[in-house]
Amino acid sequence: MLTLAQIALHVDGVIIGDAECKISNVSTLQAANSQQISFLANSKYKKYLPTSQAGAVIVSKEMASLVKNSAIVVDDPYIAYAKIATLLNPPKKITTGISPTAMIEAGVTILKTVSIGPQVVIEANVILADNVVIGAGTVLQDEVIVGENTRIAENVTICHGVEIGKNVVIHPGVVIGADGFGIVNDKGKWIKIPQIGGVKIGNDVEIGANTTVDRGAIEDTVIGDGVKLDNQIQVGHNVIIGNNTVIAGCSGIAGSTIIGENCIIGGGVGIGGHIEIADNVIITGMSMVTKSLTKAGIYSSGIPAEPTSQWHKNVVRYRQMDKLAARVKKLEHPDIGNITK
Repeated sequence: MLTLAQIALHVDGVIIGDAECKISNVSTLQAANSQQISFLANSKYKKYLPTSQAGAVIVSKEMASLVKNSAIVVDDPYIAYAKIATLLNPPKKITTGISPTAMIEAGVTILKTVSIGPQVVIEANVILADNVVIGAGTVLQDEVIVGENTRIAENVTICHGVEIGKNVVIHPGVVIGADGFGIVNDKGKWIKIPQIGGVKIGNDVEIGANTTVDRGAIEDTVIGDGVKLDNQIQVGHNVIIGNNTVIAGCSGIAGSTIIGENCIIGGGVGIGGHIEIADNVIITGMSMVTKSLTKAGIYSSGIPAEPTSQWHKNVVRYRQMDKLAARVKKLEHPDIGNITK
């Protein structure tokens, strides 16, 4: 356990209350006990402060007066919470070595500090840098390159020629470098187009469970530095995702689309192919993007859920919009012909 003073030092916070309070972990305001620290980043949760049993709470200056026990006052409670949670929950130490059940082909370059789990398959001419961790059942096909301090979890498939940077985290079930969806119709018959490009993953990237990143058709699919991809995302061939962009789960990006830097893309977003999205764009969840977004800003589409009876009424009104528009046009321009019935 750490004292509140030690924790506050880690986030440049100001202590209110008992600086020697012992903290073991983080928790929510509702569930925390006297040895846990919580946080208030959203004002709608301040109603839980009076009854919270947390030993301390991370708060902003504006909320500090509401805390009944100890607190750490910071500029951004959520960022401070993330840093404190990491401090109190450090990554599990990895034992270096190679499992006797791992299958490693000739010509592989492996440094002594790697950890390779059971049933791992590593094909010819793979290069693994310092402190790489490969989880059980993972397959690295020929000529894959993995940078230092990268952790690849269990049952991941990295296809041939993929390049992965430093400090990357790849979660279970990810597939990187499988063929993109390249087909062409020849007189009613679909013909597969060879996918001869690769995939390049930058530094400090995180890729969530069961996400798939297709290899390029000709040029490479590229994931920039600092990109964070949630679970179950599909990245099509030749897509380029700019540095520090984050994408939430179940989104899909069609081939040859370019996404700029520092973008935030919500869950379930569909992005069409062969378009460009500018830097600093935010796309809200379940939106459908079919054209390029050339300016920074927040973009949305779709209809939020509502009671079914109201939705049915709105659908009827939507179907009447053409007739309504024609009537308005007739009123504004009486010389135009009869209104279509």
